[in-house]
Amino acid sequence: MAKQPLAFRMRPQHINDVIGQQHLVGHGEMIQRMVEAERLHSMVLYGPPGTGKTSMAIGIANSLKIRYKLLNAAIDKKKDIEIAIEEAKMSGQLVVILDEVHRLDKAKQDFLLPHVESNLITLIGCTTENPYHKINPAIRSRCHIFELFRLEPADILEALDRAIQDKENGLGDLPLAVDKEAKEHLANACNGDLRAALNGLELAAYSTPKQNGEIVIDLSTAEKSMQKKSFSHDKGGDAHYDVLSAFQKSIRGSDVDAALHYLARLIEAGDLESIARRMLVCAYEDIGLANPQAGPRALAAVQTAERVGFPEARIPLSVAIVELCLSPKSNSAYMALDAALADIRKGNTGEIPAHLKDAHYKGAAALGRGIDYEYPHNYEGGWVKQQYLPDKIKRKQYYYPKDTGKFEKGLQQIYQKVKK
Repeated sequence: MAKQPLAFRMRPQHINDVIGQQHLVGHGEMIQRMVEAERLHSMVLYGPPGTGKTSMAIGIANSLKIRYKLLNAAIDKKKDIEIAIEEAKMSGQLVVILDEVHRLDKAKQDFLLPHVESNLITLIGCTTENPYHKINPAIRSRCHIFELFRLEPADILEALDRAIQDKENGLGDLPLAVDKEAKEHLANACNGDLRAALNGLELAAYSTPKQNGEIVIDLSTAEKSMQKKSFSHDKGGDAHYDVLSAFQKSIRGSDVDAALHYLARLIEAGDLESIARRMLVCAYEDIGLANPQAGPRALAAVQTAERVGFPEARIPLSVAIVELCLSPKSNSAYMALDAALADIRKGNTGEIPAHLKDAHYKGAAALGRGIDYEYPHNYEGGWVKQQYLPDKIKRKQYYYPKDTGKFEKGLQQIYQKVKK
């Protein structure tokens, strides 16, 4: 009989063996609490491929020492579900782990629902689809819904090390020597899909001939096993920060082609977090009031990218980068704030004018608080000439509007009118 795939053999046997997903299985989190209380409820686990949905379901059942049965809503027939129900009636308790639960047709669902309702079986549905969009409300309303996220490279590295060392289920019986660069490539190239990383490791281990009694897996072998070339910088090295710096400066300099080039490098490195951070900083630091909508649109692109994951994430990112590059640029707002902060830190402040001080307490008027304050909305145009800065710096100007972009040109006209 052929040996089962490494990814299958390395599935966790206990909830504490689950890789990542600490927001669900960490100390004090909901699924961990269910297990500790021995009060299991039907649930739907959803998230991208390779994030450990089925593995988590198996780990939950094993942790509670409850028998489980693996079914697939797309492949298994109603008869298979009927057999599971009969097993549950005989054993008294059964967890049905149903992959692709969003593919459950009406006949299977109608048969299954009463048994979920009566708690004869505990259903754990697994899906890559958003259950609020794809799962029938009748199933959804009877289940807790938990989202799993793409694993971080550190999580993948932990799983790879386990597989390399495990003699019973992993590759520990092989004389493996896996280079650090090879492991890091497997961890990064899989884009958070643990199954893909383990498949790559397994292919490398069994297809590489021994050298001096060892199976040496180097970077070149890892690249071939993952069918993806490695990238020339790591996330913690100087080269990585050089690329990030070039990325932001290219956006600031309105060079679309250069920005897309550096974006491509960062995508190959799988570093969505750094891409997102730099894009949002650029939207407010370098574009600012010249195109205020660039910020919200960049955020929307980042959130979409995080939602869909790579490779599709590159699509909203590319749209946002082109807009950021070709937007007019202005740093006037944050430069104005920095100038104000500089005054504060030098002690150049002064006393708040009395008419601006809080007057919402008994005795405030006797202290002269708020007496001469003019309410702008009582005046035409919602504005009245009035001093707001302390006497010491009452003629201070921090904001110097720039003549870039229609929005800031409009602000400039209002600002100049007010200052007169």
